Amino acid sequence: QVQLVESGGGLVQAGDSLRLSCAASGRTDIMGWFRQAPGKEREFVAARGWSGGAIYYADSVKGRFTISRDNAKNTVYLQMNSLAPEDTAVYYCAANARYSMLLPTQPLRYDYWGQGTQVTVSS
Repeated sequence: QVQLVESGGGLVQAGDSLRLSCAASGRTDIMGWFRQAPGKEREFVAARGWSGGAIYYADSVKGRFTISRDNAKNTVYLQMNSLAPEDTAVYYCAANARYSMLLPTQPLRYDYWGQGTQVTVSS
């Protein structure tokens, strides 16, 4: 069992930046970020494999968000720049420690989830 602990959320203004962190209690394969806004389904944001060779972004965040990971610390980061009100959501870290045929953009790919951290962007 892997525990995920997120941090870094908060209230910012449009155009500001935030960096989210997610620390895993053990080694993971792929780690990703999803978000869920009120009244909406959970949506994929970004994901990155252990080796870093494969990186995935949702079209809505490409060019603004960057996912990175420190494998020595079992930690993944999400640098969010040029934040907009539509980025307001609870952000969830997710991880998988085993091989899967599912795409990293699919929630079912992940076995472990963090508790979520609120990001609120005011206009």
